[in-house]
Amino acid sequence: MVEQPDGLGVGTVAGLLREHPPMDRELPGFDPAGAPAAPGPLFVRWLLGALTAEVPDAQVGALSTVDEDGLPDARMLVLRDVDADGAGWLFAADADSPKGRQLAATPAAAWTFYWPQLGRQVRIRGTVEAAAPELSAAEFLTRSPAARAAALGGPQSAPIGSLAAYDTELTTALARLADDPSLIAPGHTVYTLRATAVEFWQGDRARRHVRLRYDRPAPDAGWGSTLLRP
Repeated sequence: MVEQPDGLGVGTVAGLLREHPPMDRELPGFDPAGAPAAPGPLFVRWLLGALTAEVPDAQVGALSTVDEDGLPDARMLVLRDVDADGAGWLFAADADSPKGRQLAATPAAAWTFYWPQLGRQVRIRGTVEAAAPELSAAEFLTRSPAARAAALGGPQSAPIGSLAAYDTELTTALARLADDPSLIAPGHTVYTLRATAVEFWQGDRARRHVRLRYDRPAPDAGWGSTLLRP
């Protein structure tokens, strides 16, 4: 028998999880009859609600791509902007990072946002397009010095020998920025996820969850919406 860490026996974790059922709290309602005709405005409404409710990191979601073997790869990523009318969700990444290379090979992604205090989840799927270099450069300059230094210090996801070595890289990059604030990380790229499907999920303590999915067959087509079984 494999020894459980910290003295936890088989089934202990399952028991702890049963003692903490999800959605066991007061949650807002969601009437899909009042939803807009397109998903962008509803997402903005829910995002603003999460920010108002002071949900930590409400602008962060799990962006999923596929690698060269067709296997899923996900990471938490910051939302940079929303094109509500065009159903576009913007993020930025290093074009030479794993996700940048994956998007170059397969320009499609899924993005999942979850705001636990509100019991709300949004799932977005679609194609991904890269912005022009000048637009990506302009976005880079809006970032804090620390964020720009991190991007200038070295390729994202590359191995490092130690945290001390990384600290040295950051110090060097900050000094470079102090000398030239206009420096741009070579691979910095702004991407837009153009949605083909967006699903809104509102949790409910009594398990009467509400799921509303928007779909459109092509970027220039209109949106349709469908209620889904929880």
